[in-house]
Amino acid sequence: MACGPFRDLLPDTGTIGTTGTSEREVPSDRWWGRHVAETRWQLEFARLLVDPVLRGDGVSRGDCRPVVLMPGLLAGDQMMLVLATWLRRIGYRPYTCGFIANVQCADHAVERVERQIEKLHGRSGRRVALIGHSLGGHYARALARRRPELVSHAISVGAGLRAMFAVSYPTQVTVAAVREALRRTGKARFPGCFTQACECAFARDFAGQFPNDRVRLTSIYSKGDGLVRWQAALVPYAECIEVTGSHVGLIFNRKTYRAIAAALAIPELTLGESHGQQATHSPCHHPSLE
Repeated sequence: MACGPFRDLLPDTGTIGTTGTSEREVPSDRWWGRHVAETRWQLEFARLLVDPVLRGDGVSRGDCRPVVLMPGLLAGDQMMLVLATWLRRIGYRPYTCGFIANVQCADHAVERVERQIEKLHGRSGRRVALIGHSLGGHYARALARRRPELVSHAISVGAGLRAMFAVSYPTQVTVAAVREALRRTGKARFPGCFTQACECAFARDFAGQFPNDRVRLTSIYSKGDGLVRWQAALVPYAECIEVTGSHVGLIFNRKTYRAIAAALAIPELTLGESHGQQATHSPCHHPSLE
């Protein structure tokens, strides 16, 4: 069941988070996750390949808006190519970030993406939409907080927006390894790099009040996520959409694609105005990658 602006745009994708308060509390105990079950991402990808949504059937057409795609920890642009191809097919202009592997200091990574959206905004005259998977979802939230005049929509896929490291214990070990590598190579800007207590601009923007009167935020999550605590994806200032699937598979999930199309189809908010005032643009009939 969908509500709010998704009522007419989100058939058969899942439900906006309406779980009870006790369920929404992020557990603090050590959690080993469900890493073996994450291998089912291959089944999710296979299901997407034969689903009509991949052809663009049953979803709203895009308006040529630039959309920047940000991968998760350890992943690179190649992880987002299927999504990029689909976005172009339905009428958007997708761009990847030039990440070979997302293992750099998050503050540096966000600055890099910020420069990219500045260029896209300058070239197109349009505010840019952001889609981030896992760690990329943290980037999307931070950038929307930092530059609402440049960002129209921020879509987080499988990311803990309430707690940055509400992840399985093996994932915490991986994060610690990346943190140590950054420290040893001198690429960490602050001693607390890759921790919730880091003093960098990214950490401050991630934790700061979200400008939900100017940017539309959507959080897509799955209770079957084997790496990230799903409760951490639920925030009151976002449209929280539940789908079924694995953490890795969310970026290849047919229900995720329908939720993304529905989120992007909602008109952007006019800067400095209330939710009731929206900017509209004509549909794009001939999108292309630039």
